[in-house]
Amino acid sequence: MINKDRILAEFFELVQITCNSRQEREIGDLMKKRLQDLGGEVIEDGAGAIIGGNCGNIIANFKGTLSDKPTIMLAAHLDCVVPCVGVKPILKDGVITSDGTTILGSDDKAGVVPILEALRVLKENNIPHGNLQIVFSVCEEGGLNGSKNIDSSLLKADFGYELDSSGRPGKIIVTAPGQNKINVKVHGKTAHAGLEPEKGINAIKAAGKILANVPQGRIDDETTCNIGIISGGLATNIVPDLVEIKCEARSRNQVKLDKLTDEMRQAFEQGAKENDVKVDVEISKAYNSYVIDPQDKVVVTAKEAAERIGLDVDIAGTGGGSDANHYNNYGIVCTALGVGMQNVHTCEEFIYEEDLYKTSEWVLEIIKGDSR
Repeated sequence: MINKDRILAEFFELVQITCNSRQEREIGDLMKKRLQDLGGEVIEDGAGAIIGGNCGNIIANFKGTLSDKPTIMLAAHLDCVVPCVGVKPILKDGVITSDGTTILGSDDKAGVVPILEALRVLKENNIPHGNLQIVFSVCEEGGLNGSKNIDSSLLKADFGYELDSSGRPGKIIVTAPGQNKINVKVHGKTAHAGLEPEKGINAIKAAGKILANVPQGRIDDETTCNIGIISGGLATNIVPDLVEIKCEARSRNQVKLDKLTDEMRQAFEQGAKENDVKVDVEISKAYNSYVIDPQDKVVVTAKEAAERIGLDVDIAGTGGGSDANHYNNYGIVCTALGVGMQNVHTCEEFIYEEDLYKTSEWVLEIIKGDSR
């Protein structure tokens, strides 16, 4: 029932719209119109103003024809990582890429387009279904900021699906890590590097020694940490008195996440004592982890729908966060689904044409299957 030509054309259209984080106004307005044209009651929340962007999260409610069925949320995000200006999608031998100078944008238009297609097919064929809630978030890239600041009182679904995971259609994410941000300032002492360097304390050198003892990389199969950004110094003739370090810790196990975060804090503080510098360590929670029982209705519904259309089911965990982390935290059991996007966040990003169609069929089957 899906229209492959329409899916492909819309995907090509949407990936060419510039929509880097906090600049989603153009695509946000387009999504509002399309959702309204499909019969949705559309709301834009105030998250855009909170996060310094020009567009809020787009939420659309569709009244079902079957009142005894649960309300299902279908979600995806509208923004892309840079470079996403002037995307030129190319289809060759069943594979869609950019021209190599930008990302493609299948992250996450490969989630947006199948949702829109499923809604169209429902309307065109008068297919019975329960209530649906569509959530198109903003500013997902770089911290899930749109869903973090969504007006959660607007979310009414019984369970939901975030169409925003790598892996082919059929992949169902039942556990994802929480993340803590660890921002550190190492304070040394400035001095003229040529005249009296001995009066200074080089914060860059001290930071290097400290970092040698800070946990880094994969800790175990569900826990990682990373030292991502380090900056400091003003000029080669000045002994630097400040270095700033930005790190993260992740784990699908909250106890392990808390333990690792504390170990990193202690390593910075102990290293500061050993190197005669001061440190300020600031820890903030980016998002919580989630774990969903594979027997939960949200998983079983997606699994059975995938099997009915011949997809290989892969129930798995992931090392990355998504808006689903926040939706679970708000009390809506939500799993992320694989949509086929690959090599995301790079100019080598691609997606198989077939996966756009398979994801669209899967979303439609999820809605139909739960309404039988």
